[in-house]
Amino acid sequence: MNPGFLIAFEGIDGTGKSTQLPMLAAYLRGEGYGVVETREPTDGPYGRQIRALYSNRSQVTPEQELELFLLDRRQHVEQCVNPALRQGMIVLTDRYYFSTAAYQGAAGCDPAAIFACHDFAPEPDMVVLLVQTPAESVARIQNLRGETLNDFEQQEQLEKVAALFASFSHDCIVRIQAARPVAEVQASIRAAVRQLLAKKGVRCSG
Repeated sequence: MNPGFLIAFEGIDGTGKSTQLPMLAAYLRGEGYGVVETREPTDGPYGRQIRALYSNRSQVTPEQELELFLLDRRQHVEQCVNPALRQGMIVLTDRYYFSTAAYQGAAGCDPAAIFACHDFAPEPDMVVLLVQTPAESVARIQNLRGETLNDFEQQEQLEKVAALFASFSHDCIVRIQAARPVAEVQASIRAAVRQLLAKKGVRCSG
């Protein structure tokens, strides 16, 4: 058994994962916990290949795309996640295999089969699933970030992805409404994490 904790931040693009995760990390460090912040796709060789698909996703088949995500995740688990968990760290990852089941599932792969092929990956102690409508996400990406939508962020695609995220019923999932002020969302996340740590018998002050 790993003594650490794994918390995955999930949700469609534009829900604020990259904003909320560092805020939670800073809070937990302030409470005296060792924290590792990480993300998928990684900056490794397979992760870089995945990022190249953002501007031209059609250059690979859905099956080839899925294989890249699996290779990247296997390396991520072996080199980052498992070592940190063994050291008793709280690992916060921006995306994990729930995103693969949703995004590659929306591309035509079988979500159940995707979940089934992750026996090598530790199950998260908690999945913080940030929820908002695809229209809200697109508006955030375009108006707040000032970015052009990449191939994974098109609204029609996000509608399918959001529907799959909504269908997942794993006990580790905590759904957090993301279309609120940043501080309110963070407060909800911290409350859920405090509850998790208390349930596991780990001290966490308010």
